[in-house]
Amino acid sequence: MAELGAVLGQLKQERNRLQAELRQLDQAIRALTRVAGRDPKTGKAKRTFSAAARKRIAAAQKARWAKYRAGSGKSAA
Repeated sequence: MAELGAVLGQLKQERNRLQAELRQLDQAIRALTRVAGRDPKTGKAKRTFSAAARKRIAAAQKARWAKYRAGSGKSAA
C-alpha cells in the first residue's frame, strides 16, 4: 500500500506541475492576442477606422442613396 501512496503522490505532483504550465500558456496566449489586436472572446480582429475614414464612408453611402432615390423617383421613408 505504501507504493500506491507514493504513486498517488507523484501523480498529484505531476498534475500540479502541468496545471502551472497550462496557466503560463494561457497567460502567453492572452498576451499575444492583445498584441495581435484580436478580441480574446471571439478571436476576431478588431477593426478600427479613423474619423476621416468614417466620414468618407458615410458621405459615399449618402451619395449612393441619393443616386438611388433620384433614379427611382421614390422619396425617403
